[in-house]
Amino acid sequence: MRKIFFTLMVFTIIQQTKAQHTIIPAPVNYVQTSNELVFNSLNIRTDVNDKDVDRFTRQFKQYLSAKGFTKQTNGTQKTIEVSQNKKKNPKLGNEGYNLEINAQGIFLTANKAAGIFNGYQTLKQILPVKKEMETTSLKGCKIVDYPRFGWRGLMLDVSRHFFTVDEVKAYIDLMSQYKFNVFHWHLTDDNGWRIEIKSLPKLTEKGAWRVERHGKFDTEELEAPKPGEKATYGGFYTQEQIKDIVRYAAARNITIVPEIDMPGHSMAALAAYPEFSTKKEPKYVSPGNKFAEWHNDGTFTMLVENTLNPADEKVYDFIDKIFTEVAQLFPGEYIHMGGDECYHGYWEKDPEVQKFMKKNKIKNSHELQSYFVKRVEKIISKKGKKMMGWDEILEGGLAEGAAVMSWRGMKGGIEAAKMGHEVVMSPTTYAYIDYMQGDPTVENTIYASLSLEKAYSFEPVPQGVDPKYILGAQANLWTEAVPTLPFAYYMTYPRAFATAEVAWSQKKDKNWNDFIRRTRVHFDRFDAENLNICKAVYDPEVKVYTKGDKLMCELTNSVPGSEIYYTINNTYPSRFGKKYTGAFEIPAGKLDLRTQTLLNLKPIGRELRISREDLQSRAKK
Repeated sequence: MRKIFFTLMVFTIIQQTKAQHTIIPAPVNYVQTSNELVFNSLNIRTDVNDKDVDRFTRQFKQYLSAKGFTKQTNGTQKTIEVSQNKKKNPKLGNEGYNLEINAQGIFLTANKAAGIFNGYQTLKQILPVKKEMETTSLKGCKIVDYPRFGWRGLMLDVSRHFFTVDEVKAYIDLMSQYKFNVFHWHLTDDNGWRIEIKSLPKLTEKGAWRVERHGKFDTEELEAPKPGEKATYGGFYTQEQIKDIVRYAAARNITIVPEIDMPGHSMAALAAYPEFSTKKEPKYVSPGNKFAEWHNDGTFTMLVENTLNPADEKVYDFIDKIFTEVAQLFPGEYIHMGGDECYHGYWEKDPEVQKFMKKNKIKNSHELQSYFVKRVEKIISKKGKKMMGWDEILEGGLAEGAAVMSWRGMKGGIEAAKMGHEVVMSPTTYAYIDYMQGDPTVENTIYASLSLEKAYSFEPVPQGVDPKYILGAQANLWTEAVPTLPFAYYMTYPRAFATAEVAWSQKKDKNWNDFIRRTRVHFDRFDAENLNICKAVYDPEVKVYTKGDKLMCELTNSVPGSEIYYTINNTYPSRFGKKYTGAFEIPAGKLDLRTQTLLNLKPIGRELRISREDLQSRAKK
């Protein structure tokens, strides 16, 4: 009898451990229990004497009220008991939490206010999107959760396209719900200067505005400003607005890291103060016109000067003024100085710069950029901040104390970590969420693709690197082709779910099939909230190749249980065509491939329509 009891007990434990949840990012440990919480309304009770906990709790109360969970009824009211651990749990750290739901109520504990905030975010995902029925029931569970990395970031570029204060807040609010804790704010670039610097008013008077153009950035179709044409597109954030956004982010457990990009990507700054370039010619804020030639080897030639002059001492006074005010506005530990894609051609041609290099025994332009970066690092450190830059700041020698954000793959991050510098991994191959998510026939075409599955396969700690130097991971949204907030959501999600899970959840627990199951639930949650989200993961992936004189096609999809149907005889819809079972030939003729993913015989992905000419051109690449 005891053997039978023991067997049943083990079976029950296994079943509890394997219980499914829909939380993103996945918690460290989730155990479903036999309890069930049934309630008509919820209230929160906390005896924690902490202003941050008070702020997070007020916020969560507002959420519950907006979703209908605090409405008083004649039924059962249950309580969310919130407390801080008197004896700190070392496993939980600052951002971890314990959450239990049982028949009596909900119990949330943490070491710090940040942990309580994260527990609230998990509760948002456990609760229905909105209270639809008189009584709500939740499955009992016990959750132990804490993050793998301390840096879980998203970057939003507001230079290429300007986003209002309310839009930035909305972007921050949504990312906080998935436990991101760093908002990297790309505030300056060639296309607009977005931050008020009171000691340098022309930065926003001139640098924040450009002539309006419509079309693809960096193409011949977008014209440079015409003589006398008025600059009407753009905007900037006043210092009061920035303080407001910083407070808003802090109330959502998010630190803002501002980026002031230099010495390259400085056309907007030079439009305001052209004297800080080598040629000192009048400049304009770029409306996205083609001002660089990119070569096949990855190098480029700038057609218009967009770099600060590193040999001019006045440039460093200019930079000092900027970072004095930036440091006062942002209480976080880091300031990002950019440092990427800096063209050296104008430096190499300028006699004064060459004379400066000779005098200071600077051998080449890479060492000159290193000289500039080291000067900037000293300026930033004097403000009580740490400097971070893109991985180009390694070239010519890395500044002491600088942190590196590795974007050109992970090579720069590996090099910096092995030198004992802090690193945030943000490689294009896994983390550039401005890239296409699906087939170019249904996506906004750009030069590269990044699927959800690829984003989920990201591992921020390379082999042979000491994990203590890897601060975490970050996804970046550049906005050349992202002019609105709804489209910013579309490009960010669901790939940000992948980044959130990579940066928060345990590496050993990574499971694509389970992740996509949970992601599908969050598709429904976004739909219920009327938020834009990309479902390209449902679409078939089309691979075309030649086999002898035959044009062959393979179709794949990474959603478990899905099936792909297709037609190649100009009939539609494709769900009434053939079920895909293996590679097939695309016959000659004027025809299209139509294909769509089905789950339980119902279409879930978009129907793709690709001409034979397009397929043939793909096979040649």
